[in-house]
Amino acid sequence: MLNRIQVLVIGRQAEIMDSVLHLINSTPDWEAASTLADEEAIELFQQRRFDLVLIGGGVEPESEAKLRAIFTFQNPLIRIVQHFGNGSSLLFAEIRAALTAQEEGKYALLG
Repeated sequence: MLNRIQVLVIGRQAEIMDSVLHLINSTPDWEAASTLADEEAIELFQQRRFDLVLIGGGVEPESEAKLRAIFTFQNPLIRIVQHFGNGSSLLFAEIRAALTAQEEGKYALLG
């Protein structure tokens, strides 16, 4: 069995986070963890290997900048996507596009 894609979801609204978490975890190849707090996001990122970070639209610009800096310092290849909502099809498209770009980036580094 292949490893599932690990997604860290960071947001500010519990109801939206629950919905996004459910959508991601209902996809057989994906598994998500979520948090409403920056410090918990940093702890989770340090404890687990994530393939993608999804930042919700409610995250303040200064928090997003801080998280991006920390995550890319720890893993320069991490894909970070900002998600504003607008339904499951956009969410899935954003995640798939980020994962495709991540794979292309790995191959570019190897080549």
